[in-house]
Amino acid sequence: MDLSSLRPAEGAVKNRKRIGRGQGSGRGGTSTRGHKGAKSRSGYKTKKGFEGGQMPIQRRIPKFGFKSPNRIETKPVNLDTLQQLVEKTNAATIDFALMVENGIVGKNDVVKILGRGELKSKVEVAAHAFSASAVAAIEKLGGKTTKL
Repeated sequence: MDLSSLRPAEGAVKNRKRIGRGQGSGRGGTSTRGHKGAKSRSGYKTKKGFEGGQMPIQRRIPKFGFKSPNRIETKPVNLDTLQQLVEKTNAATIDFALMVENGIVGKNDVVKILGRGELKSKVEVAAHAFSASAVAAIEKLGGKTTKL
């Protein structure tokens, strides 16, 4: 066996359809495009969202909602996630760098610590924002919260 004897598996390669090469080919005439209309012409291209003249979905559905351009989107991290991180790393302080290192948050995220779950260890936490319930739970065990 050598490189010159290699062939694709049986049935793996099909011949392409040669369209528009005369009547004898069986694909001449309209060249599989049907009769008349924009789709039969050369250079045909639809606009994005065009639905054949039917009112498109982005115009049928009403506008709603508002997003403030000044919003600060935070990445939520709950107490149960912090507890798992403490068990995994045995760290006494959890800061932003440790969370990024362990894949909990991205390096460009703004982190807010939330109060879901239970924290069992005394730990110092540094993050951009904290919920009141998270601060209460951390300080109840003798831990400390630090805003970045």
